[in-house]
Amino acid sequence: MYNTGGTPVDEIRGTAQGTAPVPLSVLDLVTVGAGSTASDALRTSVALSRLAESRGFHRYWVAEHHSMPGVASSSPAVILAHLAAHTERIRLGSGGVMLPNHAPLVIAEQFGTLEAMAPGRVDLGLGRAPGTDGATAAALRRTDRLNEGADDFPQQLAELTRFLDDDFPDGHPYGRIHAIPGPVQATTPGGVQSPHRPPIWLLGSSGFSARLSGMLGLPFAFAHHFSAQNTIPALDLYRESFRPSEVLDAPYALIGVSALATDEEKEARRQVRAGALNMVRLRTGRPGLFPDPAEAETLTLSPMEEEFIQTWSANVVHGTVDEVRAGLDDLQKRTGADELMITSHAHTGELRLHSYELIADAYGLPVS
Repeated sequence: MYNTGGTPVDEIRGTAQGTAPVPLSVLDLVTVGAGSTASDALRTSVALSRLAESRGFHRYWVAEHHSMPGVASSSPAVILAHLAAHTERIRLGSGGVMLPNHAPLVIAEQFGTLEAMAPGRVDLGLGRAPGTDGATAAALRRTDRLNEGADDFPQQLAELTRFLDDDFPDGHPYGRIHAIPGPVQATTPGGVQSPHRPPIWLLGSSGFSARLSGMLGLPFAFAHHFSAQNTIPALDLYRESFRPSEVLDAPYALIGVSALATDEEKEARRQVRAGALNMVRLRTGRPGLFPDPAEAETLTLSPMEEEFIQTWSANVVHGTVDEVRAGLDDLQKRTGADELMITSHAHTGELRLHSYELIADAYGLPVS
């Protein structure tokens, strides 16, 4: 059986380097801080992908979000193509593409193109949420019947999988349509095509995708970083629902975790508070750039806002490098996650890069 990276499951379960208990990966939201630009954030993403590759992080994913000034990742496929040109080995993928926002054929074409650019190292992570508010979702999907897309997710997934594999049954209306680049090129005269196709992951923050991932025998990525209370129930449901498949012979669960390591604990607290303020504004319909920590320290908030900030901050593993390592180790032990995907949020790109350097150092990840 082969897993998400095109390598035997037992092999990937043993890919953790240094003293990390499981493989460590990166989730990038392409954070734009107040006083900086999207161009600055994208330059940071290039630097971070190269850092992640050189320090032995396993994969690097980009998330789809829309109409959020502080998140410059509305088009994962475009960003991943850019990162593919600046890296050589690290796996690149979507964490994730929101399937109901797109026609399955379009996604198959985009990720077939990425696979042609970076053969054997592209992941296709899929979610069913819009990655934005309702009005923006309606603009993306050209409909106000938003639940229709989420409810049809299993059917959309099946269609996407058939486009990726080029295996619609005889007589199907789409039987003569091919996602290109794709497998059909290997069957044409003189055609030579990579044996790989982007492996599919399902993403989620509740039980729906957990159960579906298990039933289909797919790897599962859970958004612990914004749904911590649901992590263990969702992972339990995934493992209980799991059925062996051609992809996996045993469950493989990744969790996204928000973590920030700094040289001084005080600075970590400042940055995490600013990140929590950013979430307050997002949740109350006032999205903006990632705030300057000085603003977050001096701003007067309502009791409800302050309570949200405290609750949100408690779910971020932050502090000195020793505190962050202890927090990550404890989280992995409690959840039994097979992989930790770390997302670090800070006002500047330099702080984000330094956080990943510190975490890599803490686990003795090699420098290459």
